[in-house]
Amino acid sequence: MTDVKNILLVGVGGQGTILASKILSNGLLEHGYDVKMAEIHGMSQRGGSVVSQVRYGEEVFSPVIDKGNADIIVAFEMMEALRWLGHLKPNGKVIVNNYKLPSARINSGIDQYPENVLDRIKEKANITIIDAADIAADLGNRRTMNVVLLGSLIQAMDLDNIDWNTVVKENIKEKFVDINIEALQAGMNCIK
Repeated sequence: MTDVKNILLVGVGGQGTILASKILSNGLLEHGYDVKMAEIHGMSQRGGSVVSQVRYGEEVFSPVIDKGNADIIVAFEMMEALRWLGHLKPNGKVIVNNYKLPSARINSGIDQYPENVLDRIKEKANITIIDAADIAADLGNRRTMNVVLLGSLIQAMDLDNIDWNTVVKENIKEKFVDINIEALQAGMNCIK
């Protein structure tokens, strides 16, 4: 692979965005790619925006994805997809978790949650909507929705030739490995 691929993972603090990006980066590294990752934690422990930028290829010089250069955006929360849409390439893809997690400003009435978020994204991008929270809840642990979304990303980027089960085992606490492997496969099945 000579060209660099750019992945933007966006969400709200507490959704597991950083863990998903670390699993992704570790899997790509183990497969032999040069990988650079950058994280932005905007008040993440208080429900603020969290962004991970992952770039991989034969040779990557910077972890930063400029506006208009993301091959894919994976949004763990709908409004975050809308917020970061300007970073997507004209022919890029967006995977959106059909999930609202209003910020403290919205919950306190200072701001309002935007209307028609998914429709607004559809107007500008190739979008796949995943009900990751429901899928994770059906598996028995709603907190695995980040790994459901990771599975969807893996399938969308044709990265299913990597041994992701081993990568999950190496990055998740032992008692949560099995449910996360199930979540990963469920996410991959959403794209097939």
